[in-house]
Amino acid sequence: MNHSRLALTILIMGLGLAACTGPVPVTRGQGPDAEDMTLDQLAQTDFNRTVTIAMRDNLDSLSRLLEKLYRRNPREWRKTGAPDLDTAVRQGRQAIESGQTPPGLQGLRDIQILSVALDPQYQGDRVAAFVLGLADMIIQSHGGKTRFYVSDVLDARLVYNAARNVEIAAWLLASRRNEQGQPLLLANEISDDAANLSFEREFGQLVGRLDLVANLLDENIRRVGINYMQGLLFFNFLPVR
Repeated sequence: MNHSRLALTILIMGLGLAACTGPVPVTRGQGPDAEDMTLDQLAQTDFNRTVTIAMRDNLDSLSRLLEKLYRRNPREWRKTGAPDLDTAVRQGRQAIESGQTPPGLQGLRDIQILSVALDPQYQGDRVAAFVLGLADMIIQSHGGKTRFYVSDVLDARLVYNAARNVEIAAWLLASRRNEQGQPLLLANEISDDAANLSFEREFGQLVGRLDLVANLLDENIRRVGINYMQGLLFFNFLPVR
């Protein structure tokens, strides 16, 4: 009985810490061991950890996209009022981590922000609107969270839709033009002198992770049913203690 009470106490403490845990910090691609052990991980299953790490890596990808787009489109970071590129990138990363809405777009969310970012008439910081719109869209598809615990229930369909939205956003980024026929934002570059497809790789990684999580969500639910049926089939009693 004492061991059971101790385990229950640890789980409750973990869930309590989970409630006050902020967004996953952007680690800029430091690898799967970049996050230290924390008490709230006691309230996470292996699957919860997988989804949490996937979300962390998605925010890392968006952080890199922000910097790449600012470098290719310096007029956009200058709209932030930052004195230099590094400051603009640092502020942008903080906005990704904290879930900020781009200036002037308060009240809009996820795909609404993306739509404005790719509107030729928009005069604000198009890079921030595009990246923060993607970040909010991905987070909202995961129930508005960036860390996941045993009590969380995610919808595979919404995560799948987020993956398709990333594909659409990447296509629009490459194809949208202003009235003068110029790209709204410069991204991939293919010329006689250079070939830069790093944007395409980042989008591909985002889509791959989202599709993996969507598939795992479906499989996780399916395995619960299969395990139950196997227990009935082989007359395995379920544990009660």
